[in-house]
Amino acid sequence: MTIKDTPQEWEVRATDTPFVGNKTSVRTDDVVMPDGHVVRRDYQVHPGSVAVLALDEEDRVLLIKQYRHPVRQKLWEIPAGLLDVPGENPLHAAQRELYEEAHVKAEDWRVLTDVYTTPGGCDEAIRIFLARDLSEAEGERFAVEDEETDLEYARVPLDELVRGVLAGELHNNCLVVGVLSLASARASGRLDELRPADAPWPARPFEA
Repeated sequence: MTIKDTPQEWEVRATDTPFVGNKTSVRTDDVVMPDGHVVRRDYQVHPGSVAVLALDEEDRVLLIKQYRHPVRQKLWEIPAGLLDVPGENPLHAAQRELYEEAHVKAEDWRVLTDVYTTPGGCDEAIRIFLARDLSEAEGERFAVEDEETDLEYARVPLDELVRGVLAGELHNNCLVVGVLSLASARASGRLDELRPADAPWPARPFEA
C-alpha cells in the first residue's frame, strides 16, 4: 500500500461566499457525503503562501520575531509571505520575501516540504524552501509598515531550534515544520534528495 495523498472532489450542491476580506474570504459549501446526505462546510479561502528556512554557513537559521494578533503573541518565525498574484512562481515569491523581510539573498534553493496548514477549515497551502549560500542583498532595505516595524532578528543553530520545538517553546507552523523537516532529512541521509526549487506544486499550480 502506497501512503500518498490523492486528489478527490466530492459533489457540491450549493456554494456561497458570506465574507470577502482583503486577502482571504470565507466560503460555505453544501457537500454530498458518501452516504448521500448533504452537510454544510465553512472554510477560509486562501491564496497560498511560501516560507524560507534560510541556513547560513555556521548552520544557523535566520529567524524573525513578529507580533501575531490572533494569538496575542510575538512568535519566532522564518521569512514567509502570501502568494499575492494568481499563478505566481513560488520560488520568485520566496526570494522576494527573504529580501523584503531579512535583506538577504541565497544562491542555493530547494523545496523542503509542502503542507496544508489547516485542511479542516482552510485551503491554505504553504511551500517551505531551504535556502543556502546566503549573503546580504544589494540595494536599500525594503520599507516596512504595521507589525513589521517591530521585527526582531536572530540567527539560531538548528539543533537549538529542534530543542525549542520539542520543548513547546516555539509554535509558528512554518518554523516547526521547516526545522523538523530539515533535521529529519539530515538524520535519514535524504538531504540530497530534496526536490528542486521549481518542482511541481499541484496545490498551487504556477508559471515557470
